[in-house]
Amino acid sequence: MTAATGQRVAIQRDNLDGRFRVVFAHGAGAGLQSDFMQFFALGLALHDIEVVRFNFPYWQQFMDTGKRRPPNRMPELEHCMLTVCHQFNDDKPLIVMGKSMGARVAFRIADAVQARAAIALGYPFHPQGKPAKLRLDDLHNHCSQNLIIQGDRDPFGKPDEVKSYTLPKNIQLAWLDSGDHSFVPTKRSGFEKSQLWQAAIDRCVRLVHNSAPLQTSNE
Repeated sequence: MTAATGQRVAIQRDNLDGRFRVVFAHGAGAGLQSDFMQFFALGLALHDIEVVRFNFPYWQQFMDTGKRRPPNRMPELEHCMLTVCHQFNDDKPLIVMGKSMGARVAFRIADAVQARAAIALGYPFHPQGKPAKLRLDDLHNHCSQNLIIQGDRDPFGKPDEVKSYTLPKNIQLAWLDSGDHSFVPTKRSGFEKSQLWQAAIDRCVRLVHNSAPLQTSNE
């Protein structure tokens, strides 16, 4: 796929026959092939869900050249994800999802692609160490339901902070015990990383399957 910069970016599709489609955007520090992205994509794909991952242009440049670059500006990130979503012309129910920075992009474009829902995996409610610089405006869209899954140790939005925010009414908020921004627990918690990741997948699956009614035959 060619992004707004004219650069070709990689796309990975899992379970093309899935009844639902989730377009999944990566975070600022890792691309579509990170352990986190792969675990979630393959986990969702086991539940009748097609998952479409892609690299944002700045990350594709890093993959092509080995030189790290800062993320593209938000309009370029949005254009890239919009382009991915618009390449499909079927009527498969669409859900947009992202990790951290990718979640901001997903929520911002949800209306433009007529998504049934938006999902955030670790939403960056504010930059780390800057709790007064909130990013709540990005959360407003017209989806019937949205989901934010957040580790309760996330420095980008901890429970005591988030409970003071006025969030849109179409957002469900789910906390993962002892999870950080990538849902990695502490050793003393007794949890394994895979347990928290699977719990997050299970929550995502419920929302995706509830986003569109089953079609029934008239025969």
